[in-house]
Amino acid sequence: MSDTPPSFLDRREMLAAGLAGMALSTLPGRALAQSGARAPDAPRTGSASVAAHRVEVPMPHGGVTAGHPLAAMAGTRMLMQGGTAADAVVAAMAVMNVVEPWASSAGGNGFATCLHRKTGKVQSLAFTGGAPRLLDPDGDAKALDHGPKALTVPGAFGGWIALARRFGKLPLSTLLEPAIGYARDGHPLDASIAMFITRAQKTLALYPTSAAIFLPGGQPPAPRSIFRNPDLARSFQALADAESQALKGGADRDRALQAAHDYFYTGPIAQEFARFSAQTGGWLRLDDLKAYQPRWDDPVTTNYRGLDVYCSPLTSRTGLELCEQLNLVEGFDLAALPADDPLFTHYLIEAIKVAKADVYKYAADPKFAQTPVEGLLSKRFAAERRKLIDAARAGLYPDGGNAAAFDRAALERARQDFAHQGDDHTRGGDTTSLSAVDADGNAIAVTTTVGGGFGTFLVMGNTGMLFNNGLRLGSSAPYAGHPNKVAPGKVALLGNGPTIVLDKGRLKLVFGSPGGETIGQTQFQFLVNIVDRGLPIQAAIEAPRFALDADPNFYRPGAAITVQAERRFPNAMIQRLTAMGHKVELVGPYAIGSVQGILADPSGARMAGADPRRMGYAVGY
Repeated sequence: MSDTPPSFLDRREMLAAGLAGMALSTLPGRALAQSGARAPDAPRTGSASVAAHRVEVPMPHGGVTAGHPLAAMAGTRMLMQGGTAADAVVAAMAVMNVVEPWASSAGGNGFATCLHRKTGKVQSLAFTGGAPRLLDPDGDAKALDHGPKALTVPGAFGGWIALARRFGKLPLSTLLEPAIGYARDGHPLDASIAMFITRAQKTLALYPTSAAIFLPGGQPPAPRSIFRNPDLARSFQALADAESQALKGGADRDRALQAAHDYFYTGPIAQEFARFSAQTGGWLRLDDLKAYQPRWDDPVTTNYRGLDVYCSPLTSRTGLELCEQLNLVEGFDLAALPADDPLFTHYLIEAIKVAKADVYKYAADPKFAQTPVEGLLSKRFAAERRKLIDAARAGLYPDGGNAAAFDRAALERARQDFAHQGDDHTRGGDTTSLSAVDADGNAIAVTTTVGGGFGTFLVMGNTGMLFNNGLRLGSSAPYAGHPNKVAPGKVALLGNGPTIVLDKGRLKLVFGSPGGETIGQTQFQFLVNIVDRGLPIQAAIEAPRFALDADPNFYRPGAAITVQAERRFPNAMIQRLTAMGHKVELVGPYAIGSVQGILADPSGARMAGADPRRMGYAVGY
């Protein structure tokens, strides 16, 4: 069976575009990540080599790896103009809004994990908005899937400003310039994006403001045709002008960036959001927008085999998932197992089951529920939960463990059980992720999302911006009494988990992935490939992956679990996993997740990788 990624593959029709690597220097278009005896970065286990459809991109001064080549290039342009990693990711996110609108928007939400090299401190930024105050929590759940009632307050643009204020140098007008140009003048529409617009045509056509942009003349745009979003270009230009006018009026950089923030959250753009929401029957109002602020916080963290792993805190569930998964498998000698040994994959599958059960039991907006974070991250809790993992057979999807018993604060609280009810399936998410390092050694990973593909499917008035559908089932719990049930002002959970790994205080790895429910699973497998298998970054990205799917959902103990495995896994392994009791469903060979990451070795040399499962590109200088 060929291991070459075709143009389109799917995990539930997931994007997997096969592209070549990219760097500012001339590099070969295809490489083999060698792992034989002569290779200095040889993996300790597994087969002799992993075929790679991207080259590893050197970043001696810095660079960006992102979900689209134009975004990676825009971010790297900022670095070459003297900007920081923060400047790079803001510029790249703005371009992603233009070139990958089904997965990214200023009207979306997300997380960033940031290493400030001078202080050595890792910080997390949550740019996630809450449910509108007018939300009816007992309303029709189907209305939360798409349309004007599905959205939460847009947090992404506030996150861009927060990153620029704390860690950036360049003016917002410079950061938005590439995105404005691509939106105003157009860019060749990637064939995969054209495919997604075609598949979403029926729903996009329900909303005239969306159809005007995505269905010009009533038809989806042709692959590789010039695609424009002039309304979005005007919105971005107005935000840049708000900053420029403040600077001309004598404001310093911080106050000028605040002027752009205010233009979005209290000024003309906010007013258009609120007007259009009210006109179309939505709940979002100007007061919701005025109240929003992004939130800086400490990341969740664990130590895995001597490495410090930092990931997003609540209201992301993935940080908790990733850390608990690592804690669970730390009790197994994975490095001693060949990568094609079914036991290696079995341990990972079972760890994902246990961690998801625990996190889905407790995780919610900390302003509304007391989540036993300390307990979930406890090594003692992981040791107790590891007892559920049988080396010989697949376990049932368990009930969440008693993490509160390992959480000192939680011991002082009483927690009420909730009754499981209904069989509601959740809708997956569509997201994008990017990572950057700069010449000073600062590093940032960002994962941003509109929720499900195309979010609400609704372009908000004349702004050109799609909004997130952050209230959809999956981000919110479908069960009354669950701590993550939707409520006015509550921030629904995201799967975003941008991650930074330090080795004795020095940057080792910065990475992230899109994929909704699969994000934590993808990042877990990737990190194990780096740490336990010793793979170079591109090989670790391209190695076959699997993802667990739950019917009806991961909130339900006893849910039926299917292991969706990329069909590049050896047939003998699939047969053995099936014999162990796993239900395995083969999907496309490059179908799950899309890791973009940068790996540093002890000498400080930095190499970037990008995932061929989507349009990932790395650009270094």
